[in-house]
Amino acid sequence: MDAHLTEWLNLLIRWIHMIVGIAWIGASFYFVWLENNLNRSNPREGLSGDLWAIHGGGIYHLEKYKLAPPKMPDNLHWFKWEAYTTWLSGVALLTVVYYLNPSLYLIAPGSDLSPAAAVLTGLASLIVGWFVYDLLCDSPLGKRPALLGVVLFGLVVLAAYGYSQLFSGRAAYIHTGALIGTIMVGNVFRIIMPAQRALVKAIEENREPDPVLPAKGLLRSRHNNYFTLPVLFIMISNHFPSTYGSQWNWAILAGISVCAVLVRHYFNTRHENNRFAWALPAGAVGMICLAFVTSPSHQAGVPNVATVSPREASVAEQGGLPNAAEQSPRETSIDQQQAAAGGQGFAQVEQVIHERCTVCHSAQPSSPMFAAAPAGVMFDTPEQMKQLAAKIHAQSVASQIMPLGNITQMTQEERDLLGDWIAKGAPIR
Repeated sequence: MDAHLTEWLNLLIRWIHMIVGIAWIGASFYFVWLENNLNRSNPREGLSGDLWAIHGGGIYHLEKYKLAPPKMPDNLHWFKWEAYTTWLSGVALLTVVYYLNPSLYLIAPGSDLSPAAAVLTGLASLIVGWFVYDLLCDSPLGKRPALLGVVLFGLVVLAAYGYSQLFSGRAAYIHTGALIGTIMVGNVFRIIMPAQRALVKAIEENREPDPVLPAKGLLRSRHNNYFTLPVLFIMISNHFPSTYGSQWNWAILAGISVCAVLVRHYFNTRHENNRFAWALPAGAVGMICLAFVTSPSHQAGVPNVATVSPREASVAEQGGLPNAAEQSPRETSIDQQQAAAGGQGFAQVEQVIHERCTVCHSAQPSSPMFAAAPAGVMFDTPEQMKQLAAKIHAQSVASQIMPLGNITQMTQEERDLLGDWIAKGAPIR
């Protein structure tokens, strides 16, 4: 597909995904807030509580019935299309970005996984994930919500680890988010909406509603509520290579998710008492700790197994570069370039950047996959290279997520050369 058309298709679907996602999450947050802030003291007959609110220049009075009004209204608004459209647009975005270019974005560099197998694995994992989740919720474990939550969290982390072994860091994160999103929309489609329809039908037929379905819907709704913040992070994670670009990306995602759940739990319970007041500062401290352990000083010198060839990994394990007799002419040349990185070394650095980076990051990319430089990052001149040296270090030295899919075959020696140049202040003269 034409690169320009792909870019605009990506933009259109991503925008739709963001709009409907805000609508879904916003409604979810609002109704949780509404439920937690109802005035339940001396409610009117048939009500469980009410709420007075002011917004946008108007005053609102909202009431919640214990079950339903004596007569069902002619127009009853259902919150469902926000969830369905978010999932559909998310799958469309997953297809456009990852499944149409599996070798570039989906498959980890050096992986033996074929493009077709990678796409089928990604899709199958979403389906299998939903059924495993659904079976667990309907098992005896479903009667112990706290234990079920711990088990589900462990399984999501296990899935993230599995994805990180098969896919690129970005794809591993996005598939973890897609898995959670599939569970969330499955809850709406298969459990929550049927429970609400059954409730309305029972009231219309003047019979006692079955309490089992609403109880199941409440459990799944709580799960969706706690899933929300981890999914929101995953939606923006592509902007933060220090997370998905690490060889411990799955563990970093688990840590961020714990912090997100703590924050969500604080807001869910703060109306009751201050028993969980510690959750908010604990989440903040957790994020600070994650920022510390993912800093370049802690990542330096640790090759990312997702971007290092088997031979390079073997060399790293042996504690150094192979001897000259084992090196190819190009590898020997790179070693000589590193030795010269002090004086005329920038000539070699410039050559590496032009060969490995400007295929995409140029005013006129030579790669047919891009009509314009991704994120507007260009390395056409020495001044641009120096100005963006920190970005080069973050993306190609510390986390090694660039080049995408390592399509230009940047070697570990070349990454070391760039790192040495940047450590010297990125001189261009």
